Amino acid sequence: MRVVVAEDTMLTREGIVRLLEEAGVEVVAEAEDAATLMRHVGVERPDAAIVDIRMPPTHTDEGLVAAQGIRAQHPDVGVLVLSHYVEPRYAIRLLEEHPGRVGYLLKERVFDVAILIDALRRIGDGETVVDPTIVARLLGRQRREDPLAELTDREREVLGLLAEGLSNRAIAARLFVTERTVEAHVKQIFMKLHLDVNADSHRRVLAVLTYLRSV
Repeated sequence: MRVVVAEDTMLTREGIVRLLEEAGVEVVAEAEDAATLMRHVGVERPDAAIVDIRMPPTHTDEGLVAAQGIRAQHPDVGVLVLSHYVEPRYAIRLLEEHPGRVGYLLKERVFDVAILIDALRRIGDGETVVDPTIVARLLGRQRREDPLAELTDREREVLGLLAEGLSNRAIAARLFVTERTVEAHVKQIFMKLHLDVNADSHRRVLAVLTYLRSV
């Protein structure tokens, strides 16, 4: 896998690059700002770009805007966005336009090389990856009328894994149940939450996250 790393903090960028190279991933370019990132992606055409959300000059959402630009201009390039903060709205914003081949992780998590490589692999396979901390925050919100109250404990567990972007097969492996059992849980979840039961794997992640954010 060929990757571009965009992070304005040198020590953090070097740490990510070192982890990737030790895991056998080829880092073809590094960037300190969004403009340099876009240039490198255009020239190198990597398999994926790892992008910090907050980049110069304003350190607000330049990285997110660049990620959206990459997915729009280079649909074959996956994007893994990193953030120091739990910001669900950024995950939703990225997924709304480009629900496939994207990921959103908290920055602290990428220093676990197994998590980082797994996220890149899943993105390379066309999947969606959402940090479980973000999903947990959305699931744990207090609501006056909680529409999730109708879900069983197992259905809530499956819902969380759905929102992280796991396939039915991956959920089955995580929970040590059959794929058919997961399919039954997913059907019940989507019926109870009035979501599209027939949505494809990317759209169902977006549907779940949008639902969790809005209720």
